Amino acid sequence: MADICLEARDLCKTYIVDGYSNNVLQNINLKIEEGEFVSIMGPSGSGKSTLLYTISGMDDMTAGKVIFDGDDISGMNDKQLTQLRLLKMGFIFQQMYMMKKLCIMDNIVLPGYQAKIMSREEVNKKAEELMRRLEIIETADREITEVSGGQLQRACLARALINSPKVLFADEPTGALNSKASMEVLGEMVKANEAGTTVLMVTHSEKVAASSDRIIYLMDGDIQGELVLGKINTSDGMSSAEKLSLRERKLRKWLEEMGW
Repeated sequence: MADICLEARDLCKTYIVDGYSNNVLQNINLKIEEGEFVSIMGPSGSGKSTLLYTISGMDDMTAGKVIFDGDDISGMNDKQLTQLRLLKMGFIFQQMYMMKKLCIMDNIVLPGYQAKIMSREEVNKKAEELMRRLEIIETADREITEVSGGQLQRACLARALINSPKVLFADEPTGALNSKASMEVLGEMVKANEAGTTVLMVTHSEKVAASSDRIIYLMDGDIQGELVLGKINTSDGMSSAEKLSLRERKLRKWLEEMGW
């Protein structure tokens, strides 16, 4: 059995609005193994993004604990959490947040410079390697408004991977992309996972989630069930496309049973 790299224990998140309590997450218990690719699905308002932000320390939890790489982050202060996210976590979002005054390459290397675990020369070399692998090296000197959405999201992925994170957190990473760009970005996330990076992703797309090892279904802030698909194996002679199609159909049937 693989080691557990991320765990939520009785995790709760409550917002107080106009004197009323809104329990967005209710006693969530979840374990993510090293090397897993896990997707979180559920209807709008089910708490998917809140779970992602809370379990990564981007948002405060109301109660419970989160254990990340063996450390309890529940009691960490802002400085400690910022350092943890910089060194051991990577993030990509539906909205492709990048600094407008920096070119693509400068956006990618910035977290590497800030982390100070590699020399600037090493950071630059790794950024170039990532950009070549993601097929966006030609965009290095361009402004963020001069590239396509797919190229920009791949640049966001390169930035997220620059410090070799333990876990990549992704919130609807393909939500703003067309189908071709979505599959390209997803393919690169799968490659990162195959190279050892654990992935926890929120998505509404059955086609995207079908590449996951496991899908968690969230409703009203509570985990209602999970579907284990495992790693994609093509050694039986079936193509990746055929495998994905079968997985997508299995996932769709399960989601319908869950009330999707």
